[in-house]
Amino acid sequence: MSTFGTFYRVSTFGESHCKAVGCIVDGIPPGMAVEEQDIQRQLTRRRPGQSNLTTPRDEKDKVEILSGTERNVTLGTPVAMMVRNQDQRPHDYTDDTLDNFPRPSHADYTYLQKYGVKASSGGGRSSARETIGRVAAGALAEKFLKEAYGLEIVAFVSSVGQVAVPQYPSTSSINDVDASELPMSQEFLELLNTVTREQVDKEDVRCPDANVAERMRQRIMAAKAKNDSIGGTVTCVLRHVPIGLGEPAFDKLEALLAHAMMSIPATKGFEIGSGFRGTQVPGSLHNDPFVAKADGTLGTKTNWSGGIQGGISNGEHIYFRVAFKPPATISQEQQTTQYDGKEGVLSTRGRHDPCVVPRAIPIVESMAAIAIMDAVLAQDARAKSASQLSPAAVAALPRSMKKHNHPSV
Repeated sequence: MSTFGTFYRVSTFGESHCKAVGCIVDGIPPGMAVEEQDIQRQLTRRRPGQSNLTTPRDEKDKVEILSGTERNVTLGTPVAMMVRNQDQRPHDYTDDTLDNFPRPSHADYTYLQKYGVKASSGGGRSSARETIGRVAAGALAEKFLKEAYGLEIVAFVSSVGQVAVPQYPSTSSINDVDASELPMSQEFLELLNTVTREQVDKEDVRCPDANVAERMRQRIMAAKAKNDSIGGTVTCVLRHVPIGLGEPAFDKLEALLAHAMMSIPATKGFEIGSGFRGTQVPGSLHNDPFVAKADGTLGTKTNWSGGIQGGISNGEHIYFRVAFKPPATISQEQQTTQYDGKEGVLSTRGRHDPCVVPRAIPIVESMAAIAIMDAVLAQDARAKSASQLSPAAVAALPRSMKKHNHPSV
């Protein structure tokens, strides 16, 4: 479907070469000040044509808020936002050859089998152009989360091909612990704790490590020079996340985040916290011991869990990584098969990114904001209901069964 979320519901519309793309957002609380420029910042970071590392398609991606606000204040009613396509070129896809061939690794064949018809220009709904609505809805959610909770969401490119930001310990031991068995290095954890969007955006490849960023840039340009493409990964960290988000058992917070991330075009993998690396270490090193914090609450010493335990946020930073495949559109002749089963050679035209991860950064951040916003509204509803409980009934529970600052106690 084209709708994500339960309490914060986002529906996107539009194809890659239609007149406009956008979204309808239902569930944003009333009374929040918002202007189009608040949404535009993230759309500008997503737009094509930012550098020679991206597609040359020239779109300004100027957002228009159509409903749900008055005098720049949300009304609590659905917010509709739209971006007009200005540089669409459907004629790039009118070649008879493209009518005969399903493009390798594209959605042409599957869409045609599913619907009996497909968009003849670009990727239609499967195009990354659809993500404009996601970014607009995510920017709206992020503004609320920032104002209400101080939530910070920062994503960055952590690898391009085999060029990667160092993530694992390189020393033989740390405090008599075999570093090879630690899920990640203290340096990488510190990066997650401190990285900012300003640092990320200093490099056109959107990697905060300048030395690694240059090597990533060279790898992308090498692929572009060969009319080829390359994939990569995006790491995202969420700081100041409220405790208690996530719904056992099928809507665990990491499951919602995985759903959100894997719905982004070109994604092929998701891991949270220690991820797959965590399968290689003993439990004695992987467990997160609790520690008392200065404010009287509990925190964890290591946070290999990535801020989520039992499917519920524990107040630590949430961090995860998303894998993106190489863009499927390449300007090379490809030996493949036509719809009628005859083998042939496909030559494609059009404009495409040699690597999608630099432009995927605001998309990952926005989908994270949408997922967290949905979980926040769900928990707010529960907390409101809990506040109506009898204080005497809650007080009678054993200490281990209740939160010390339960609203009814």
